[in-house]
Formats: sequence, C-alpha cells, structure tokens
Amino acid sequence: MIGRARWLLLLAVAITLPSRPLWAEPEAYRVWQKMEITLPAANAYENPYRDVTVWVDLTGPGFRKRCYGFWDGGNTFRVRVLAVAPGSWAWVSGSNQSDPGLNSKTGGFKAEAWSKQERVDNPCRRGVVRATANGHAFEYAEGTPFFLLGDTWWSVGTFRYPWHDDGTPRPMGPNAGFKDYVRFRKEQGFNCIALIAAFPNWANDGQSASLQTPDGTVLRSAWRQAGTDSAKDMQDEAGNRAFLFPGRVPGFETIFPDLDRINPAYFQNLDRKIDYLNAQGMIPFIEVARRDIGQAWKKYYEWPVSYTRYIQYIWSRYQANICFFSPIHFDYAGATVPAADWNVAANVVIEKYGPPPFGTLVSCNSNPSSLRDFGHTDKAKWLTFHQIGNGERTHNSFELLTEIFSASPAVPAVNGEPYYAGMEQASRGRDANGVGEEGRNLPSALYCRSAMYGSVLSGGLGGHIYGAGDWDGGLWGGNVEPVAKTHIWDVIQWESAAEMRHLASFVLSQGREYQKLVPHCELVRPNRSGPPKDFIGWAYCARTEDQRLFLLYFEKGCPRATVSGALSGRTYEAAWFNPRTGDWIKAGPLEANRAGVIPLPVFPGDGAKSTSDWAVKLALAASR
Repeated sequence: MIGRARWLLLLAVAITLPSRPLWAEPEAYRVWQKMEITLPAANAYENPYRDVTVWVDLTGPGFRKRCYGFWDGGNTFRVRVLAVAPGSWAWVSGSNQSDPGLNSKTGGFKAEAWSKQERVDNPCRRGVVRATANGHAFEYAEGTPFFLLGDTWWSVGTFRYPWHDDGTPRPMGPNAGFKDYVRFRKEQGFNCIALIAAFPNWANDGQSASLQTPDGTVLRSAWRQAGTDSAKDMQDEAGNRAFLFPGRVPGFETIFPDLDRINPAYFQNLDRKIDYLNAQGMIPFIEVARRDIGQAWKKYYEWPVSYTRYIQYIWSRYQANICFFSPIHFDYAGATVPAADWNVAANVVIEKYGPPPFGTLVSCNSNPSSLRDFGHTDKAKWLTFHQIGNGERTHNSFELLTEIFSASPAVPAVNGEPYYAGMEQASRGRDANGVGEEGRNLPSALYCRSAMYGSVLSGGLGGHIYGAGDWDGGLWGGNVEPVAKTHIWDVIQWESAAEMRHLASFVLSQGREYQKLVPHCELVRPNRSGPPKDFIGWAYCARTEDQRLFLLYFEKGCPRATVSGALSGRTYEAAWFNPRTGDWIKAGPLEANRAGVIPLPVFPGDGAKSTSDWAVKLALAASR
C-alpha cells in the first residue's frame, strides 16, 4: 500500500498537471503544428484582457523561451505554442496574478518530423518563413525558398469573406465563400493572403465614413458602403465586432467601441480562417488594425500601453500559426497619428514581451515605404522585413525598393500595395494608356505586370503582393453589396491575377539563384524611355555579383537594348519570357564583347520596339 504522505504528494502533483493519467506518455504532435494550452483562471477579473498577463516557459531541443498567451472569454486563457524541432518539449505556466489556475501548471508533448511528401503536400509544414542568409529574400525554416505571391483581402475577418462550415465547393458568384476564394487562389499559385485583423470603428450606422468629433479628432476614415456615405460594415458572420460597446468617446459611445475591452468571439471566428489558410499551405500576413483608428485611440486611451496591449493580443493569439505580422496598416499618413507614435507602441511590444517566440517575421504595409516611415531595424525594433505601397503606384516608386535593398543590415522587401487592377490612378486619371480601365482588359493587366516584375528586379526579392478592384473595393474592400460596381466573385477572376504565377516561374527558373540578384537598372540601356509616372517605356535589370545570371524586364514601348556588366568574351544562353503566358522563347547563345556588353536581339515578332512587355534571362553558358 502507498503511505499517506506518498499519496498526498502524488495528489498534489496530479493537481498541477493537465487532466491526463500520470502514467500517460506525452501527447504527440508534429513539428510546426500548433499546440494549444488551456488555463482556466481560478479568480474572477473585472477586465481579464486588460488586467491579466499569462505565459508558459517552453523548453525543447535548442529552445528555451517565454511564450505569452491571451484571454479567450469567461475564465479561459490560452497559450499557443509549437515545436521548432523534433523531440521532447515541456512547459510550465505563469502569470502576473496570484492565481492557482494560471500559475505553475506543467505539461509536455513530443514532436515528430513531417515526411518529405507531407511537406510537399502542405508547404506550411516546412516551418516559419525567415530571411535568407544574405538578408534579401525569404525561405522556410527547413531552408527551401519561399517566393511570396500574395493577394490583398483586407476584410477577411468579416462577413464579406463568408465562412461555410461544409467543404462543398461553390462556383464564383454571390454564394461563394472564403474557402472557395482560397481554393481559387491556391490553384493560381498564390501562397499568401494579406488581411487586417479588425476594423473596430467601422459600421454602416448612418454616420459618415469620414467621422470626426467636434474638436476634429478622427474616429474613422473608412471605405464607403456602396451607394452610401456611411462606412462599410465590418462585423463577422455572427454580427461580432472586435471590441465591446459602449465606448468612451463622449457623444459617440454607441459608435466608437471601448478599445480596452476585447470581444473574444470575433477573434474565435477569425481563428478558423487563419487555421484554414495554413491547412491549405497559405500564409496570412496579419496587420492588427488600420491607421484611421489612431487619433481616437491615442486621445481617449492610455498611449502607447493600450495599443501595445492590442498588438500583443493579436501576436500571441496567432504566434503558433505560420504567418507574418504587422503592428499597423499604414497606407496613408493622413487622418491618423504620426508614424513615430505607431513605432513607439510597436517597439514597446518588443521591449516588454520580446520578439515573436517562434521567429514570425514582422513588417508593415506602408506609404511610401516602411523604411521612410519608421526607419530601419535600429529605430523600428519590431521590423524584420520592409514594404513599399500605395503612394503613386507607378513605376517611379520602385526605386524605394532599391533604397531598401541598400540598407544595412539587409532585410527582405516586397511591394505590398502596388497598382491595383481596375483602380483609377488619382494622379493620372483615365488616359490613352488605359490606367483606370476595368480589370479584365489588357492595359490593366499590363500595368500589374509592370508592378510585379519592376518591383522584384528593383530589389523586392521577397516576392510581390497583388491587388484588384476599383476605389469602392473589389477584393481589397470586400465588395458584396448588390449596388457595388465590382464584386469579390468577379474581381477574383480577372486575368492579371492569373499572371502572378508566371512571375514565380521566371524568378525561380534558376532555382535559388534569384536570391543573389542585385538591382542594376543602369546595366540595361536605354532604360528610361517613358515618362516617370507611368508603366510604359522603362526597363529593369538585376544581376548576380558573380555576373553569371541576369534577369531583365521590358515594359511596353521599350526600344531594343544592350546589356553591360557581363563577363568579357563569355557566352550567355538567352531566352525571352512571355509574362502573359509563361512561355519561353530561345534567343540563342549571345557573346559578350571585350567590354562585357551584349546587344540583345530584337523583341519577339522582329520588333525593334516592344509592342507589349517582355522579360529576358541571360545565364552563363558552361565552358567547353
């Protein structure tokens, strides 16, 4: 028989462990698979979101970090973790409260590796995306390249991208849902969806989409509900909004929420969409909020503490998903607080909680660029890759990516909001070149291709994020209203998106060699035959430092060109690439002269001037 003291000791240990038999083996998981630890609080709290901080100290092979959790309604707190390597893992919980339900709980699990085929079936099983060794591109944790092909579905968390519990495919149309849109983009080769976690201050409440208090404090600067002057509704399918009411802004308590009281139900619905993206091998880029909420947040709540808390809430909730993070969607510097204020709030997250524990990369959709707005990694401690976006959206903005490429230390970069198919250029209007035309026509797709290839060859080696719709929305605004000009289910089928896969085919045609490219537009001549604010007549070039590989892109209207910077007297295999179809056309071996100059042949179709856009690859031929 077991002695009384021994029995009491076993009982005490059992109370601190998860509800499994003491003799049970640790549960088995896979590497990079989300594992959730649930901690029921023993005490009651007036505002658990604001008052309670929970964590587990997680240890495993080569890993020892504190991983923070979040309140998920009632007395439930959760910490989401994953294993970054096979082996045995253990955790012990803690909190900032004297709560026996949250503190000193322990547990463990075993992690096993995925098979090679399983990693092929779902690339998210390859681990979090990180920077390559040279800092300029992306790769999965296992080391295979990740070339980002993204789309902008900012309102994913709302009813505009409806969730259907069943897996029945629905055709593109008013009955299509989130799963159908994901399936469609996955088949086109996309691997990333950009979204904003919540629009807490937006509702079609009869108030203006540009809503201010009498003293001029901006409460929202929103996309308009089609056919009205009111903000778009941004609740989820169950009617939940991200924060609770009433709010604190005098006179607007039923319109502007209480930003210190989270609504877990909204984020529980978002969870299943984030999880579904990962289950389909796609990576969400999660921006926590849009900049229009900034003025009221700073004025009526404790800044930066309150906003820092919200960033950390989102980041801890999704830290065990394969994703990217952003502390703010900074698409426009107006109607918000300065970039410096957002930067302070995001830096406090790093200072107080540390970087995301499993290596999630962090950036920001920024106008004109995150480097210009927030500074480099010495000033923006949270930032691990850069973006450009919005602004003029024409090809003269690509030099911002070259500026980022030259920053030290090197970090990857992408164009996060380039020219959108079908979107009128405010600085240009509709013109003979077709800017502003509807997304199905050729000119609109032509300008999207300029954004794709021009951005990457200007230094955005991380990949590219696409967008489509008019100023009312389309994909990015989540248009579902009958009176809208462009609807999600129509815009998603525009030809320009299908051409994104060809960008990846071109860039990856030499395997991971693209990761070594350096932008050198000066090596192709002429390279600026068109006006600056356009998508006509410019040429782009990127070359590896060893001079073995050149990738070039010519917009429509470019004259025949020469390329310099090649190895003297060496032969290069040349091939034209059709960015509209993904087809290659051999251009034969080309020899560099003694000065390293290669005259390129005429464009396909015997044109001395490009009647459409073309890409070119020059790869050093093997020595005989």
